Amino acid sequence: MNEEELYDITMDHMMNPRNYGKLENADGQGIGKNPDNGEMVIVYLKMDGDRIEDIRFQAKACMTTIIAGSIFTDTVKGATIDEAKDLAQMMLGKLDRMPPEEAACSEMVAQAFLAALDHYEAKRNDPEAIVPTHMISRACAVPETEETK
Repeated sequence: MNEEELYDITMDHMMNPRNYGKLENADGQGIGKNPDNGEMVIVYLKMDGDRIEDIRFQAKACMTTIIAGSIFTDTVKGATIDEAKDLAQMMLGKLDRMPPEEAACSEMVAQAFLAALDHYEAKRNDPEAIVPTHMISRACAVPETEETK
């Protein structure tokens, strides 16, 4: 994929986010949160056995988070739990190569998804299981120091 194609895909997801909104009667939901600024993503799952039948997300965050959520949910819809977990882990593994603000946004989406899977599993034993929140480990920006001024 060349740079122009990547730009077009990113712009399309920005202008027309996929899977945005609340999913009623979700089988699992989870929150990814940035403890530094209060931004958060909620992911909702509707499952068919071990396959993701439907997935939605909501975000109180920047446009980069919306784009990451749109691309991620579009990619994992229809996937098995294991396939989707692998994709989330792959995304988390590549965050060190991204600018800090983009890494934090993508991590929030992945953590919300993993929390939703945790909730889905917990609800099998306890239908009243509490929706889990996973905090991100990356800051949106590198703190200013004497060396970076």
